[in-house]
Amino acid sequence: MKDETPPDIPTFADVLAARDRIAMHIHRTPVLTSRMLNEMAGAELFFKCENLQKAGAFKARGASNAVFGLSDDQAARGVATHSSGNHGTCLSYAAGRRGIPCTVVMPRTAPQAKKDAVMGYGGRVVECEPSTSSREAVFAEVVAETGAEFVHPYNDRRVIAGQGTCALELADQVEGLDAVIAPIGGGGMVSGTCLTLSQIAPRVRMYAGEPEQADDAARSLKAGYIIADDAPETIADGLKVPLKDLTWHFVRNHVADILTVSEAEIIAAMELIWKRLKIVMEPSSAVPLAAVLKNPELFAGQRVGIIITGGNVDLKKLPWM
Repeated sequence: MKDETPPDIPTFADVLAARDRIAMHIHRTPVLTSRMLNEMAGAELFFKCENLQKAGAFKARGASNAVFGLSDDQAARGVATHSSGNHGTCLSYAAGRRGIPCTVVMPRTAPQAKKDAVMGYGGRVVECEPSTSSREAVFAEVVAETGAEFVHPYNDRRVIAGQGTCALELADQVEGLDAVIAPIGGGGMVSGTCLTLSQIAPRVRMYAGEPEQADDAARSLKAGYIIADDAPETIADGLKVPLKDLTWHFVRNHVADILTVSEAEIIAAMELIWKRLKIVMEPSSAVPLAAVLKNPELFAGQRVGIIITGGNVDLKKLPWM
């Protein structure tokens, strides 16, 4: 049987190197708990608050690792990416810290708050249509024009290694975890978490949460090959992108299950977190809690890490308004 492992899979050594490289550019984010949410779930929940990360999202980790790992010659040409928001914002943040240009291709339908955040960190926004095919076509034009270093939002060993530093912190902050769950779109955070936990805590089960209306990762896991939707519609705007070869490697080899939730369940979980943890977070970040509450039999009596991936939400368009 042909070996399906991609040639550029990051290693745990890459995660450790990323931790040292990005330490001065990111926050060690806190872990919050809620007695009421524990009672609702029938489990002990530990919320890793990457919404309080630099630039408001976990993606500051992978972006910083990629930017500060560039040679001076590479950095001089700048960096570019395509992103629905958080990766573009975080890459602009990291590029600004290094003093190099950054261009981000974004869907025209992306929240204005996320476009403003990219520009606020000094990045340039180029709009595309809200589909994977349009995003990649417009991005190819940008790279041809600028010669910038492509930092993929998730299918990049530097990015995955950077995201893996979040699980390093979580394991240090909370002992005896039984499971960890994170939202999944392209799979960068899930992959980094799988990479780290498989090395330092292999008994911990890894789950992913996904919107029912953008459930290509769940269908991929069941089918055994990548299924990519071109333009899914969900309130969880950060989870609309498909898996790629590097992230698929970690999903198929390490994820116990991908749990899907409805739009109403996402909104309800988001409102719960706002009310009970008193923190601002975006719809994508509510998907894991929604999945835990929907599947109590999987988590009953266990210690569960929940990664809140980002807090960049348009406050003028909250879903319950």
